[in-house]
Amino acid sequence: MQCSGREVIDVFLDAISTLLQESGFAALTWQHCLMIGLACFLVYLAIVRKFEPLLLLPIAFGMLLANLPIAGLMAGPQEGSNGPGGLLYYLYQGVKLGIYPSLIFLGIGAMTDFGPLIARPSSLFMGAGAQFGIAAAFMIAIALGFKPGEAASIGIIGGADGPTAIYLTTRLAPELLGPIAIAAYSYMALIPMIQPPLMRLLTTKKEREIKMEQLREVSKLERIIFPIAVTVFCVLLLPSVAPLIGMLMLGNLFRESGVVERLSNTAQNALINIVTIFLGVTVGATANAETFLRLQTLEIIGLGLLAFMFSTVGGLLIGKLMCWLSGGKINPLIGSAGVSAVPMAARVSQIEGQKANPSSYLLMHAMGPNVAGVIGSAVAAGVLLALFG
Repeated sequence: MQCSGREVIDVFLDAISTLLQESGFAALTWQHCLMIGLACFLVYLAIVRKFEPLLLLPIAFGMLLANLPIAGLMAGPQEGSNGPGGLLYYLYQGVKLGIYPSLIFLGIGAMTDFGPLIARPSSLFMGAGAQFGIAAAFMIAIALGFKPGEAASIGIIGGADGPTAIYLTTRLAPELLGPIAIAAYSYMALIPMIQPPLMRLLTTKKEREIKMEQLREVSKLERIIFPIAVTVFCVLLLPSVAPLIGMLMLGNLFRESGVVERLSNTAQNALINIVTIFLGVTVGATANAETFLRLQTLEIIGLGLLAFMFSTVGGLLIGKLMCWLSGGKINPLIGSAGVSAVPMAARVSQIEGQKANPSSYLLMHAMGPNVAGVIGSAVAAGVLLALFG
């Protein structure tokens, strides 16, 4: 039986119509378009402005993938019609189970030199002071009507530690993971813009000009004992922080032992890079239009900024106190480095110090509070997890 030309055209047009009706274009809404636009803007910030590109780029692309309708990349085995489940659903289990943040900490430990903290243990106080923003944002969030678990997850943004924020949020408020992760990493990238005005506001020119003495030499024995001692003390005090502190200090022990160079190199290069891809893409994929486009998201972003600013202020105030107690031997600018963004916060202290006194070199001094902040934010997360988990 032969078909006329008209019938062939009708069949072709029906096939095209069916294809379009079943495609993502038919299911595309203005909310999806807005989220796709936001994802493209984050890609721009990562590539052109270089705002924390190693994490912002995969987060942005994960957001893009999650907001392409019908793709079902985050669909579970029992959802939709995507067979056994989407690819990102399974990769996301590493976030949900706390695997990726802990492995990131392993890599961070292998890259971190705790020597400045060991040489000046008082840096711990500045690292602790820089966690003030966590408490301040938590109390404000409670006042705004957030549940305790949600408020704790928002507050941890003040620690300027992305993996810790993700780790805590997946346990206390997983529905807020997208906006909290994006806020945390965005503010980490904006440290050179947020911190300097506060540093100049809260310190005098004379304080900023202080030139600090060189730190003492730290022995290899001290470097090896440090991660073991910190692990034992912190995990006995707060068992819930064991995955983060344990992996952080294991990575540092790899670095300082000098006998497992292959493991150390793998942890600080290949492993952390692979995990960063999985972590970023799957965290970004949680920011879908249905959960992200809410007034609550703007509140979280605003509270995150307040948390970060309060943390900077807390570190600076402790720095000023230590400057007074030491008789003017400690430059209070290094207190702002107590937030956990390593080494960006320490570099900002160095830059501001050199603007006031070109002969001043604060970087290694600022690294003490900076690495103390990494431990401090993990401990703060352990406290919040113990209270509200």
